[in-house]
Amino acid sequence: MIRKIIFSLFSCLIAWQFMSSPALSSPDYPDRPVTVLTMVQRHAQIDLLARQLSREMSNKMGQPFNVINRPGGCHGSVMARELKEADADGYTLGVSATPAFTCAPHFLNVEYTLEDFVYISKLGLNQSGIVTRPDQPYDTLREAFDWARDQDRHLTYIYQGVDDRDVMQRIARQEGVELSIMPSTGGPSVIAAVTGGHADIGHLGAILFEPVQEGRLKLLAATTPERLTELPGVPTLQEQGWDEYVQMFVALAAPKGVPEDRMKKLEETVLEIVQDKTFQDFLTDELFMVPVQYGREHAWKYMEKSHGYFEKMAE
Repeated sequence: MIRKIIFSLFSCLIAWQFMSSPALSSPDYPDRPVTVLTMVQRHAQIDLLARQLSREMSNKMGQPFNVINRPGGCHGSVMARELKEADADGYTLGVSATPAFTCAPHFLNVEYTLEDFVYISKLGLNQSGIVTRPDQPYDTLREAFDWARDQDRHLTYIYQGVDDRDVMQRIARQEGVELSIMPSTGGPSVIAAVTGGHADIGHLGAILFEPVQEGRLKLLAATTPERLTELPGVPTLQEQGWDEYVQMFVALAAPKGVPEDRMKKLEETVLEIVQDKTFQDFLTDELFMVPVQYGREHAWKYMEKSHGYFEKMAE
């Protein structure tokens, strides 16, 4: 009799542990709200993308997907650290520029690695460029460095991540111009610093299109390998004489260890959303981002390749 009681208690304990383990899934996932961390302040392009994606996921999965802004660090390293520490249960996700995972671990003292996360999908390519105030006496980045060198003065540059910061520092050394750098918390802070005269030049993602087209900013160079879709008259860094570029892909990630059936459900939902024409039009026409290859397989291949690129740069 005692053995039967002990066996029953042991069986109940095992069942309770099985049911309460965060690593195990359930067929009704999600059955409560999901948190979506994003690396920028509100109203930045990546924030707008995260909120649109979250609305669509909420509609399709039947639970709120609540966006929480966590700006700071290098291209999202503050957000990435918080994402790593979250339970791997599918209820905390992160939308970030990919350098938070591929670049920051090589150049910053961060407490995570590329392998601490799973990557559900790339979401878009954030076009980017170097901007200045429209009243500055130069129209290209080449002219800006020539002017600074002729005037024997430095340029103040506000950056968004280690990758664009290092690109500009290498260019400045080549040109013999001192570059004073200052960090940002996302596109809106770059716009405020440049238009307010606190920085001579700054790096912006696709949020640059509206202020440039309205005449509040001037585009000096496209930092992507190709010219920007809406401002094709401005040459790239490579066309201005430097073998440099910046690629700002945006990805949806989760902590490593999310159960496979939940990952599959998240991936299938995202694929359904991003391939819809309405979402594609939002991505290209409102955010001025470029469509990419979607899904876990393509995301991981890119993350590994980019991680290796920055690893070699850091040697």
